[in-house]
Amino acid sequence: MVMDRHEIEGHELIDGEVTATGNGAHVLVPKRWRGTDVTIVRTTESDE
Repeated sequence: MVMDRHEIEGHELIDGEVTATGNGAHVLVPKRWRGTDVTIVRTTESDE
């Protein structure tokens, strides 16, 4: 697999796991992040 390289500037980084929710999925972040902008980058191959 060839991966793209992205450079992202930010304040904090959290490694986590995406979990299923209804017809979609979500990633949990700290409550203090409410109302802020975030960027999600998938780092492993998708099973679908």
